[in-house]
Amino acid sequence: MENVEFDALRAQAAAAAEELLDAARLSAGQILVVGCSTSEIMGMKIGTGSNEEAAQAVLGGILDVCSARGVRLAAQCCEHLNRAIIVERDAVPNACVCNAVPKTHAGGSFAAAAYAAFADPVALEGIQADAGLDIGCTLIGMHLKPVAVPVRLKNCEVGCAHVTAARTRPKYIGGARAVYDERLF
Repeated sequence: MENVEFDALRAQAAAAAEELLDAARLSAGQILVVGCSTSEIMGMKIGTGSNEEAAQAVLGGILDVCSARGVRLAAQCCEHLNRAIIVERDAVPNACVCNAVPKTHAGGSFAAAAYAAFADPVALEGIQADAGLDIGCTLIGMHLKPVAVPVRLKNCEVGCAHVTAARTRPKYIGGARAVYDERLF
């Protein structure tokens, strides 16, 4: 991807996050997990071309949207840190914290940017988020609450990377006579 417009990446990421937060009806305190391959954003194969400027642009756009709504951001690391999660400590009180600091080539540019931007970042082995954005086929499903529901976004690209989104919903229990709260769909 030549002549990268980092402002455009920031805007694309913000638009995708805004659209998902609306569709998922996330409220203050809920968690959005984001996996992001800056290699894919830059038009390269995942894991082959990390780009710190792209990570900062995408993170900035998503953080703007999350901060405005009080939604907490969880950044997924790459496979070199077993897809660990970087999050603000106060977003997950009493969580079992791991000792890992993501770097561009060991955790990924996006997670490293989040770690640097957060006031009190911690690494966790996993999380159960309320919704998720997967930018560039990073496989975030393991970090969503059970019963993930795909969300088809109009804003489905950031740079050259495809964006996949999901929200979660409570499990349905009961049988044919059960009545469900439609606000939770």
